[in-house]
Amino acid sequence: MAEAPNIPVGSTTAGSIAVAAESTVVSRMSAPPSFDVTDFPVPHGREEEWRFTPLERLRGLHDGTATATGEGGVKVDVHAPEGVTVETVGRDDARLGKAGTPADRVAAQAYSAFEKASVVTVPKETVLTEPIRIAVHGEGGTAFGHQVIELGAFAEAVVVIDHTGDAVLAANVDYLLGDGAKLTVVSVQDWDDKAVHVAQHNALIGRDASFKSVVVTFGGDVVRLHPRVEYAGPGGEAELFGLYFTDSGQHQEHRLLVTHNTPHCKSNVVYKGALQGEQAHAVWIGDVLIEAAAEGTDTYEMNRNLVLTDGARVDSVPNLEIETGEIVGAGHASATGRFDDEQLFYLMARGIPEHEARRLVVRGFFAELVQQIGVTDIEERLLTKIEQELEASVA
Repeated sequence: MAEAPNIPVGSTTAGSIAVAAESTVVSRMSAPPSFDVTDFPVPHGREEEWRFTPLERLRGLHDGTATATGEGGVKVDVHAPEGVTVETVGRDDARLGKAGTPADRVAAQAYSAFEKASVVTVPKETVLTEPIRIAVHGEGGTAFGHQVIELGAFAEAVVVIDHTGDAVLAANVDYLLGDGAKLTVVSVQDWDDKAVHVAQHNALIGRDASFKSVVVTFGGDVVRLHPRVEYAGPGGEAELFGLYFTDSGQHQEHRLLVTHNTPHCKSNVVYKGALQGEQAHAVWIGDVLIEAAAEGTDTYEMNRNLVLTDGARVDSVPNLEIETGEIVGAGHASATGRFDDEQLFYLMARGIPEHEARRLVVRGFFAELVQQIGVTDIEERLLTKIEQELEASVA
């Protein structure tokens, strides 16, 4: 893996504009990652990785015109159980960028522009009984951030990252798992209506380690998240779950890449979304790459979308690239459908009011993923949020 360079803060120089020629399949797998923002041309919406994103609503994050506002940007509070180390470090810390390299211009811009990073470390063989809670609250400004969560060998932890308030935020979040470690991360995007959040999540999974990510997206004007997974040794397992509820006018985009670069590793991806209202737009891109050396890989990815009203749009694109035939299994599935009138009729015919019937169907659609969170207060808050969204649709 490439070593992260110590790029000076505020580097925003744009590279030359280039538009790739048309090809049959163009995926995120082919994008060359870099810590240097000048290696990425300014996107114009014609590029494969940007064609679904409303660039005019990114508030300058994509072209270098966005600048950090200092005071009034984003406030980060970390509450950790005893034994966990929480540090604020400079750009020269060796752990920064170790989990992965920026894969697009916004991620590279975030890496070039942040001043201080937060590093949370769980020592080896430490098993936490309470979650680590990281509150990211926007205070109306623009910010660039970098967060590192590191688990030592055979450590176990649950981390909740909660995004609230109003901000324009570009960030990189790194997860470093030592051999045999177990990490569950719940990332909640519950922003105010005008917030813009673009982030890359990098997970580097050690030998026989287990990583579970649960991404929950509700708020914000534009949210574009890019989870990426690689393996540092055989026997690693990754579970990537996502739940999103896209309302009128919102753009929510989740772009995943799982790179199986090591033998005998597993991955499972399940994302589900519900959409309602005019101009509600959800995008899910699921890329899985099985390299030639990754014999014995077992992987599957699935995306399901439930369209509750007219005027909503979903783009769902699963991609699977296999470079070796010596695998246990590999597959993908994607489906988008409108609300099932037959289910609704069945419930109403048994005396259940229409509004309650709709609520039951949507809750049942999301139940599988809600159970994966494992943090009671977050699960309850999520279910309450779903019901609030449904109430708004019939108001």
